[in-house]
Amino acid sequence: MLEQTTEDAWLGVNPLDPAFRDDPFPALNRLRATHPVSVTPVGVWRVTRYVDVQHILHNVSTGVRTTDGDLPGVDESLVGPRTFMLQQDPPNHTRLRRLVSRAFTPRAINALKPAIQRITDTCLDRVAGRGAMDVIADLALPVPSTVICEMMGVPLADRERFTVWTAQATHALASSFLSPEKLAETQAAAMQLAGYFQELIEVRRSSLTDDILSGLIRAEEAGDQLSPLELISQVIGLLIAGFETTIGLIGNGIRQLIRHPAQLARLRAQPELIGTAVEECLRFDGPIVLTSRIPHQDVELSGQMIPKNARVWVFISAANRDPEAFPDPEHFDVGRDPNEHFAFGGGAHYCLGAHLARLEAQCAIGSLVQRCDDLRLVSERVEWGLSLFRVPGRLPITFRAR
Repeated sequence: MLEQTTEDAWLGVNPLDPAFRDDPFPALNRLRATHPVSVTPVGVWRVTRYVDVQHILHNVSTGVRTTDGDLPGVDESLVGPRTFMLQQDPPNHTRLRRLVSRAFTPRAINALKPAIQRITDTCLDRVAGRGAMDVIADLALPVPSTVICEMMGVPLADRERFTVWTAQATHALASSFLSPEKLAETQAAAMQLAGYFQELIEVRRSSLTDDILSGLIRAEEAGDQLSPLELISQVIGLLIAGFETTIGLIGNGIRQLIRHPAQLARLRAQPELIGTAVEECLRFDGPIVLTSRIPHQDVELSGQMIPKNARVWVFISAANRDPEAFPDPEHFDVGRDPNEHFAFGGGAHYCLGAHLARLEAQCAIGSLVQRCDDLRLVSERVEWGLSLFRVPGRLPITFRAR
């Protein structure tokens, strides 16, 4: 468990500190400037500079497991093997990713644009006459969750059953640092998700279609492509990955636009900027602060030698505001171009759903901006959700419909 030790020990950057989640960027900027590569009180290394993040994600042999195949912080002999693709290295990762990658190609995702726009319009139609909405409940959650449910073949009527479970289950990524109470809550959510999908899979076996769930069932039934445990793991993992972080992208993005009225007005006047605007939302205030890697060789970064098989927290949010890589990085600029951020990670574990998340955010944010004037936050304080990531639980705003 991560404990609240002295400020000096963590140098202000403790990822499970609620104060850090509220606004991580001042502390990350200081850490990047003074200790770009450092070791935490729990022995995990931290990397913050853009050049170092780029090097470890793209140029160094790394994985999410050690060279012996161990998953740090997880005793698989006690809790069972972790088989979701994000917890695997090649060749297993390559095999698992290939089974679902066709559903996430740019061509396949672009074909979903009319459906995503229809879902977005329906959400905004429901609140148009109110003059107020909760961005999360009314837009940021229903758009990506509806899309991923339709893609996977999961009944939309069950969404309320698993929305809380998926948020709670994200904490499994930090299981070795959780309190016993939080770990029990996380494990209970995972068990509820597993039970739900086991029932759904058994029902679906008799009526396979062309959705992702049916494709994974066919792969499992083929025997040599997917084991029963791998099947349930991929289904749960894809559902969580398919909408949890996109809620944060849309919610945080809308919040930053409202907090930067000149940029909001610019986007409203130039709707063609929605592509670069979403990239700036990802760079400036993305939902994922860090990703974890294990170097499979000794690696030197900023004069520090990180040993082989050490656990490394790659602070992508720090790299995304590095003045050595981005001119005026603290300026939120909807037209920023180029914008080579790391919000989706990099290397073999680059986010499979990046194109989908971008398109959903473009539709949701772009439509809200064009359909609603006088957007205002009800409160500057963010009410964070249950997720491990920086995903708001509520974001009430007022507006005037056009």
